[in-house]
Amino acid sequence: MKYPVLVAMLAVGGVATGADAAQRAAPLVLAAASLQESMTAAADAWAAKGHVRPTISFAASSALARQVEAGATADLFVSADEDWMNELAKRRLIVPTSRVTFLGNRLVVAAAAGTTVRIPSRPPAALARVLTAGPLAMADTPVPAGRYGQEALEALGVWKQVAPRVVRAENVRATLALVERGAAPLGIVYATDAKASTRVRIAGVFPASTHPAITYPIARLTTSRNPEAEAFRRFLTSRQGKAIFVRYGFSAR
Repeated sequence: MKYPVLVAMLAVGGVATGADAAQRAAPLVLAAASLQESMTAAADAWAAKGHVRPTISFAASSALARQVEAGATADLFVSADEDWMNELAKRRLIVPTSRVTFLGNRLVVAAAAGTTVRIPSRPPAALARVLTAGPLAMADTPVPAGRYGQEALEALGVWKQVAPRVVRAENVRATLALVERGAAPLGIVYATDAKASTRVRIAGVFPASTHPAITYPIARLTTSRNPEAEAFRRFLTSRQGKAIFVRYGFSAR
């Protein structure tokens, strides 16, 4: 008479185990390429607390946003600018109340380590001479880093001279790689990218007034069904979470 009870208990136990596994499925985070080291460290810190480690996909913010628009299923989106997050918001692809701008960055010119070139802030003619001495690596303009870079060069009055020498890359890390390999003597990247590489140095910093503020918003996607996603989002935007990014050169907002 006890066998049916035992079978029933096993069946209930099986259902509970399945539900627990579903709850602990790894949330998928789509994150801007410039966040590679810092977001990886944040995911490791979250896992160390006993949570399932998030799966992170890094690419240009533009590429990630287009994937979401095309129907890709993910849980969180972290953009390197507000525009691509705004694009998803217009299409009602993010949860509005989950959107938070939590990080900032600076735009710089990177040069190979060991070189001595310095980027003059003025006059424009001197700046143009340095930037056109060889190919200038920049991300494509749909990519936030590429757009910030072009706007900064326009504000400094040298874009027309520099444009013919620009070599475009698919994202800011691909831009960095061109400088690391010597394919371009200079590249426009974020300060955090330059800090992440031992093969480059910062040759100059663009004045903040020459381009829009570089900010990183995060939001939960409407396709998200993972309960861990919101908890991880809250961790990233907490004081403890932001401190991880600050160690990698970001500013907390």
